[in-house]
Amino acid sequence: MLWFLVWTALVLGSLVGAFFLLRHVYRSGRALLVELERAGEVMGAVAERAEELERLALALHPVQPVELSDPGPARARRAAARLATARRRAARAARHEATYARWRAFSH
Repeated sequence: MLWFLVWTALVLGSLVGAFFLLRHVYRSGRALLVELERAGEVMGAVAERAEELERLALALHPVQPVELSDPGPARARRAAARLATARRRAARAARHEATYARWRAFSH
């Protein structure tokens, strides 16, 4: 009779534990579905905003077709870009040299 009560208590305890475990899993799954729904709504809003920003970017800076039959203008633009890059590089080198000179003045 004692073993019957022990096994009955064990089975009932296991059933109660399984109930609480399944309830927790069910509630977690429901919360996950709510968050997935919210994530879907946010992704939809992000996609709409991205399309709007893409339209605005194209309106502000439309892509011009490139004329490949005459390479002269492209070479001129490239030369101007190289000149601007060289000027920036020279200005940066001058700033660095001035900074290094100040550092040397403090350290000597």
